[in-house]
Amino acid sequence: MVLESFISPIKAEKRPWELFFLGFLYASIAMFLSLWIFEKQTSLVMVFLTVIACTPLLFNAMRYEEYKDINISSEPNRLKEHYKILKVLIFLFLGFCVAFSIWYVFLPANTVDSIFSIQMQTINTINSKVAGNVLLDLPILEQIFLNNIKVLLFCLFFAFFYGAGAIFILTWNASVISAAIGNLIRINVAEYAKELGFSSMWAYFSIFSVSFLRYMIHGVPEISAYFVGGLAGSIISVATINHDFRSEKFKNVLLDTICLIVIAVIILVIAALMEVYLTPKLF
Repeated sequence: MVLESFISPIKAEKRPWELFFLGFLYASIAMFLSLWIFEKQTSLVMVFLTVIACTPLLFNAMRYEEYKDINISSEPNRLKEHYKILKVLIFLFLGFCVAFSIWYVFLPANTVDSIFSIQMQTINTINSKVAGNVLLDLPILEQIFLNNIKVLLFCLFFAFFYGAGAIFILTWNASVISAAIGNLIRINVAEYAKELGFSSMWAYFSIFSVSFLRYMIHGVPEISAYFVGGLAGSIISVATINHDFRSEKFKNVLLDTICLIVIAVIILVIAALMEVYLTPKLF
């Protein structure tokens, strides 16, 4: 495939910031192709096309991480190596978010409604459940944490059964988050224009930055946890195919997988605390 020649896992780990631009490119191309060819199904097709573009890199990356598990005996050293690919995945995700958010803000309203229709339905459904108290009568922190655990389990299962399949859930989340960010930016710009009549580029930049940080302060830890969970599921998936269950190397892979899942849960606890207690105070 042509996309496989863009960047390899080894090159990506050496220059993870490049994945931001690759993610921006993948998401932008996927969105315009889906709008051009599948106009009425753009909301989902652009997610699928983005996932397809990323699959070669992610599949090779998961194989590379499993190779590290087999050849590195120390668990701390294995986790240190996994951190490299985690940075790659986070930059890729941020590229998705920035691309979708920018196009949400600058494209015409009718086009945006068509592209992000299902994403906005998802956001409205979540908001209506919170406003209508349809959710279980649990403290907000517990609600957020349990919902995040559910997404983590989805990432684990998708990664285990489909290899790099967790990227679908994470790309979908990127599109939903971007729709929320883009909508917040448009609202803030409209209010600013009504009150002051904006003409400064700095005003645009500050509105975009604040709106983006509103979701990313706790969103980056959450997504990091999902990537860690997806990494665990993918590694055990590859190892299950390639190695005997009773071998010593498979035991090392299993230990590493358990450690990654525990780390993902701990990160989700921290992310939930940030979402409930830190983000509201800052914004």
